[in-house]
Amino acid sequence: MQEPKIRIGIMYDEEISFKLNGIYSLHKNGKNYTDTQVIKYLNGKIEFDGLIYKPEELIFNPENYENNSFDLFDVTIGIKFHWERKENQSFKGSLHFLREDEKLTAINVLKLEDYLASVISSEMKATSNMELLKAHAVISRSWLMAQVLKGEAILASDQAYQSVTENSEELIKWYDREDHHNFDVCADDHCQRYQGITRQSNKAVLKAIEATKGIILTSDGEICDARFSKCCGGVSETFENVWEPKAHKYLQAITDGKESDLKLDLRNEANAENWIHSSPDVFCNNSDKAILSQVLNDYDMETPDFFRWEVRYTQEELSELVNRKTGKDFGLILDLIPIERGLSGRIIKLKIIGEKLSFIIGKELEIRKVLSESHLYSSNFILEKEKKSTDFILKGAGWGHGVGLCQIGAAVMGAKGYSHEEILLHYFKGAELEKRY
Repeated sequence: MQEPKIRIGIMYDEEISFKLNGIYSLHKNGKNYTDTQVIKYLNGKIEFDGLIYKPEELIFNPENYENNSFDLFDVTIGIKFHWERKENQSFKGSLHFLREDEKLTAINVLKLEDYLASVISSEMKATSNMELLKAHAVISRSWLMAQVLKGEAILASDQAYQSVTENSEELIKWYDREDHHNFDVCADDHCQRYQGITRQSNKAVLKAIEATKGIILTSDGEICDARFSKCCGGVSETFENVWEPKAHKYLQAITDGKESDLKLDLRNEANAENWIHSSPDVFCNNSDKAILSQVLNDYDMETPDFFRWEVRYTQEELSELVNRKTGKDFGLILDLIPIERGLSGRIIKLKIIGEKLSFIIGKELEIRKVLSESHLYSSNFILEKEKKSTDFILKGAGWGHGVGLCQIGAAVMGAKGYSHEEILLHYFKGAELEKRY
């Protein structure tokens, strides 16, 4: 098997300015281009270099893959996060433009290992433990290849992919990457944050990628859909409780400690409450800044309470937030009742009770979106109320969906001397490491 090439959706606009650093050939007319260019969507067609094209895709290929690069101007990053902004970004590989919903989508096509160098460098610090970096290289490679295959299977299927069910009583929705039809993954946090060669690749990351080149996680011969989150909170969650209802035996709930067997059934409300109030001896229960800095960005380091956290709303604040986020008129919110929890304690279904309306929402990310301006740390929380107060106090555990590798737990394992193979097989039970290219 040869190293695959990956299609990454970078930006989407009616007009896109870009700069070609080196000679690029346009496949449509065979001409060479360099320097600053502008491409526009115009009445269902593509306007470039004074000409109007009606192809599905315009492709600019570099004369020299290793030495040429291109810049895209005003790329939006952090979409729908509080730190959303625009920046200019640089990339290697080829540049594709296609018409999509009355705009243009810019797509970067490049070798998989070059993609990994960017995404892992943006996730990890140069001081990160080498075994942690190797583990992350393997899961990022596995996840990406699994998404490519999944996308191909969805396109080949005669059935529409469903990620939402809704009726008069509930909305159950999950968020994955299946809404990308014309490329494999996007460049934002919705998939994996990718910034091309805008920032210099971490030399330690390059070493880890080279050491694990072509190595992926497999289960029964199939590439694992390897997931990861910041902090599981002590117990990881199952795939089917976060995304589509399809179990993966290598993505099961484990305790994030030396003994990975589950000790408590956190689907039980009383057990979940006791767990959230506890401080268990698990890998990700750690406050060592030297370790945390390996997987947390500078602004994330300002958040010391990711393992156990608390958020407080007045009744008026919560009511305004929920009514606005759901688009429904609940009136004043009276209560939040967990209907179903996963094995990590994360709420899969939450009943919102208001003066005018009661309604159930799920899955975990939908719950986190509704209960926060951006994203609540996790859906693994309990509600507490104080006497003589109408405030809603959410006390919770973990940061993120909790499926697969726990980044903080894995960083602690690396610091304790575990190999990347041991780290991977701790989080992905029954999986195997296999070299595909």
